[in-house]
Amino acid sequence: MTVISTGAAAPDFTLQDQYGRDTTLSETNEGPTLVVFYPLAFSGICSGELAELRERHSEFVELGATILAVSVDSTFALRTWSDREDFPFALLSDFWPHGDVARAYGVFDAERGVARRGTFLVDTEGNVRWSTLTPISEPRNVDEYLERIRALAG
Repeated sequence: MTVISTGAAAPDFTLQDQYGRDTTLSETNEGPTLVVFYPLAFSGICSGELAELRERHSEFVELGATILAVSVDSTFALRTWSDREDFPFALLSDFWPHGDVARAYGVFDAERGVARRGTFLVDTEGNVRWSTLTPISEPRNVDEYLERIRALAG
């Protein structure tokens, strides 16, 4: 499975968020979109990563960036987690067909049945401008996300 590379068109998708609303990547083109794949809601590293995104969400908003966090969890699990943690961004369910969007981005772990820690910065034209794949046992660096978004803004 090949991870989508920088410069490639980002595979468009429509997934339901934690409230059951459809969210389409190509409709978030007011600014850059950070697509953050993570293995599972409520898990230790994922909870820490998304908590940091929550705490620093205003920095993304100031840069005009949208965060879309994607996992294979059901919308029901995502709603419960979001309500508990007060996430201000969309948690998208790649539940069924199981992991199809993660597969399209090359970050589905078929052995575990979850998305790997893939992150993609998509510009307003729908192209991947930066991506990274982090080992499942390591948290990602939010400072790097912000640095990449600032660089994209010029």
